[in-house]
Amino acid sequence: MKTIFSGKLFTIPNLLSFLRLLLIPWFVWTYVTKGDGQGTAAILILSGITDILDGYIARSFDMVSNLGKALDPVADKATQIVMIGCLTVRFPHTIYILIVLCVKELFVMISSLLAIHRTEEVLSADWHGKVATTALYFTMILHLLFPNMSGFLSDLLIIVCVCSVLFSGVLYGVRNIHILCTEKEEAPHE
Repeated sequence: MKTIFSGKLFTIPNLLSFLRLLLIPWFVWTYVTKGDGQGTAAILILSGITDILDGYIARSFDMVSNLGKALDPVADKATQIVMIGCLTVRFPHTIYILIVLCVKELFVMISSLLAIHRTEEVLSADWHGKVATTALYFTMILHLLFPNMSGFLSDLLIIVCVCSVLFSGVLYGVRNIHILCTEKEEAPHE
């Protein structure tokens, strides 16, 4: 049985995912302690660039690994959840993004782990997950750069985020439930 730690471990994409995890305390300190929205946005943009790079490098240079498939979404979700949590202090309505994101990630994590157990394969992210991630980053960065934005614009961005996260969660759920409900093909007996 394959595990997350089978195959390539110390690849450039995996190191970039680890870097994203290390950036989390830095942007929390920059936003919460220093109150520097622009500095926090810069760190978040750097995190987003490393996310794009790790996927590109992994696919282009055959550095895809089970660890990378598992670590990349963990770094993404940890970044998103922590940053949205920070934003709730100044923008209370972002709590709706945080709640939906946490529920979605818990559901997808459990159903994905069951699917991995069934297929013995770590599943990759789908296009709708990337759309939700883009919407989240866009919303977070705009809230950081424009702390005095109108309540209407803030709420509109929040609604778009909530809808994209819900949509992605439903599609991941359908995929994972389909895997769990499909009978595992058995090898023919000789």
